[in-house]
Amino acid sequence: MRRGPGVRVLMRRLHLWLGLGLGLLFALLGLTGSALVFYTGLDEALHPAIRTAGSAPGLTSTVWDRALATGRARFPKAGGKWTFEVTGEGGPIPARYYPAPARHGMREMVWFSPDGARILRVKPWGGYLMSWLYQLHMQLLVGDVGHQIVGWSGVAMLVLLATGLIAWWPRGRWRKALAFKRNAVAIRRLHDLHKLFGLWSIALLMILVATGVLLALPNVAQGLLAPTPVPAPRSAAGPRDITIARALSVAQAALPDGRVTFFDVPATGDAPLRMRLQVPGDPHGRFPGSYVFVDRHSGRVLAVHDIRRGNRGTAITAWVRTLHDGSVGGLATRVLAVLLGFVPAILFATGVLRWMRRRRVA
Repeated sequence: MRRGPGVRVLMRRLHLWLGLGLGLLFALLGLTGSALVFYTGLDEALHPAIRTAGSAPGLTSTVWDRALATGRARFPKAGGKWTFEVTGEGGPIPARYYPAPARHGMREMVWFSPDGARILRVKPWGGYLMSWLYQLHMQLLVGDVGHQIVGWSGVAMLVLLATGLIAWWPRGRWRKALAFKRNAVAIRRLHDLHKLFGLWSIALLMILVATGVLLALPNVAQGLLAPTPVPAPRSAAGPRDITIARALSVAQAALPDGRVTFFDVPATGDAPLRMRLQVPGDPHGRFPGSYVFVDRHSGRVLAVHDIRRGNRGTAITAWVRTLHDGSVGGLATRVLAVLLGFVPAILFATGVLRWMRRRRVA
């Protein structure tokens, strides 16, 4: 009786066809991911004209309200939401304007002068190089459908990496399995290069791919991790809005050990002012997971979402982005993430070249 192919042969075949089918996409996502590790710094370097001297405004500064007034004068249509970034650094103040009604993700990126009195630069999201690369990386420039493609392709890429490991797993001497034969024929050297690049990077690649899947498929992430939900309170009716400076002070008092990184100013209505803060233990310095919601009319704290009081899913969720963008260990891990982004392209190139040579010989 004829025996069918063994598990190792099946794994090799699956690895080959997944690599040929997904390798180019894997390489594209890796290279664009490398470019995005330092995307804010690269964008600043590409636009030196907006670099202006000026100290960072404090939370009680009138600069925030001045910048909001300047922005509303530029975009006077009612219904839009503003999001300001509190960098804690001098220079331009980054902000985002979300017009209403708007398609998902549609926004204008705005940079204000340090005193909030002038707009230095306005560009639609996706309308300049680094944001275009971001959209290419996250959604392949095709919106929500692209998120699904990237997310589910990422699941297949995890299988690709796992099958490569299973297909390689040595039956005998590990030293021989880990060797690089410099004097071997070209096809053997390609095999060894492919093998070694894959082996030394597989753990980190799996982390990057898995966290990328969770970012691309937020509904799946919610279902798997089930983090403590962020509240959605509403403001009571009132004659006028409080100042941004007062709202920031209220938020800081609600989480005194937190650091404000962003705040949202929705259009007039019952939506509250939302302040985003990093508290001790939150790994991501730019996009932390704690919020304070302030009544836009009375200045009363409506709700506090402190990730330290969340469940296990909340704690895991807090690490997803910082693991994916390499910021988990500061500059060293960010540089490592840049280098790691080149590995899928190397694996694709060596794998395809070896496959073509084998076909030519066969």
